[in-house]
Amino acid sequence: MAEPIRVLVVDDHPVVRQGLRTFLDVQEDITVVGEAPDGQSCVDLAAELAPDVVLLDLKMPGGGGVEALRGLRAAGSTTRVLVITSFADPAAVLPAVRAGAAGFVYKDVDPPALAAAIRAVHAGHVLLNPDVASLLAAGDPAPQGVHLTPREREVLAELAHGRSNREIAKALLLAEKTVKTHVSAILAKLGVQDRTQAALHAVRSGLIEG
Repeated sequence: MAEPIRVLVVDDHPVVRQGLRTFLDVQEDITVVGEAPDGQSCVDLAAELAPDVVLLDLKMPGGGGVEALRGLRAAGSTTRVLVITSFADPAAVLPAVRAGAAGFVYKDVDPPALAAAIRAVHAGHVLLNPDVASLLAAGDPAPQGVHLTPREREVLAELAHGRSNREIAKALLLAEKTVKTHVSAILAKLGVQDRTQAALHAVRSGLIEG
């Protein structure tokens, strides 16, 4: 059996953290390795615990979610971040997505759907609400002068639909190692650090519909 997905829960409300821990700890493939009440604690604990996924609240005193995302990136963390928010306005999560969040869910999400989202983010998926993708497409111009090969464009389009390397390999009849090589080349050419930012490029450049 594979190792459980290690999750760090970040929220300024102890009751929320406890509720999330209680639910997630009964999942056979997920384990909560720590809790943090603010953004700075999130960055510190992520460095100490090396979680696979950070479940991150956006609005917190003493350093919110966006600050935490920037801190994680500055520290070179490869941890995937799933934002969990009470904001209904898609525009409210744009800064977090731009700062490197792999996706977001709302706090009223059904518990099984939350567990599924954690698994998806851990597997390399990008969970972008269509409303958020549309706002990003409208607000950010696509980078100019980037040349991707036809195969790289195919891989990018699959990636932008939230598919993992294994799923892309199956869809395009490629070896998973070959897909990984293509993804690395795409990130380098686009000048981005992660799959989320690459997916945003695909939306902005019209490779996929927002």
